[in-house]
Amino acid sequence: MFRQPLLLLSRSDKVKRLVSSMPVSSGIVNRFVPGESTDSAIEATASLIHDGLHVTLDFLGEDTVEREQADATVDAYLEALSALAEHRLAGNAEVSLKLSALGQALPKDGEKISRENARTICHAARNAGTTVTVDMEDHTTTDATLETLRDLRKDFPETGAVLQSYLHRTEADCRDLAYDGSRVRLCKGAYHEPESVAYQSRDDVDKSYVRCMKVLMSGPGYPMVATHDPRMIDIAGALATRFARPQGSYEYQMLFGIRPTEQRRLAQSGEKVRVYLPYGEDWYGYLVRRLAERPANLRFFLRSLASRK
Repeated sequence: MFRQPLLLLSRSDKVKRLVSSMPVSSGIVNRFVPGESTDSAIEATASLIHDGLHVTLDFLGEDTVEREQADATVDAYLEALSALAEHRLAGNAEVSLKLSALGQALPKDGEKISRENARTICHAARNAGTTVTVDMEDHTTTDATLETLRDLRKDFPETGAVLQSYLHRTEADCRDLAYDGSRVRLCKGAYHEPESVAYQSRDDVDKSYVRCMKVLMSGPGYPMVATHDPRMIDIAGALATRFARPQGSYEYQMLFGIRPTEQRRLAQSGEKVRVYLPYGEDWYGYLVRRLAERPANLRFFLRSLASRK
């Protein structure tokens, strides 16, 4: 009931100013974002890897409107990749990036700028001994994001893709990307999308997710099953068995702070589990989308806000 209003609030400057006055150390923010600095992200990464998990780091930011912002985001990723290599964590940690944070929406040359920035990060990731996954955002950028992905994969075929099951088009996109060596993260989607392009009911989104998983699990690529839903996790395991996929030929992905016990249970059973770990000052939009996904997250947030001093 609250999902669509919350997703709209993720774009509200007024609410953003209110919520952003909360320090990152407050309970709700710290639960989903381990910190604002590279050091805090690396510390959290090391802890997760110690527990047998893998990590993908996301420097928070999107809808960049100035070239300086995009350049700062690139610098942040280069710093993180250098730190991963320095601390010998790159074998178990990669980075995820949003093209909008790299300048995709800048006037005139936004697409070119974001693509060049992504290429710079891919090059640094390879030098560090790790990989990059290009996040998917709202549906208006899907074609441009996939085009950038195709271009990056010419030189960096290890670059990961992300597809969202709530879009009508995604099953076809899965077929296009389910080829040998192709890493594809499948998630449900967390943006407010119109009925013309996206399924609106949870059941329809879930059914699409299962259809997409079947495509990816039956293909020669590398599926990355991004979900906290116990039913989807069980179905993914059943599909892996059906298509004779050994553990390690696919992975599960979950968000930092959500179902950590399940993350460790899966890892202890021999599954590869990667934690999506966001960090940075621009955490507001990310936080609100997390609240929209689960009512329990919203209740936790409201209690934190009410008790704020």
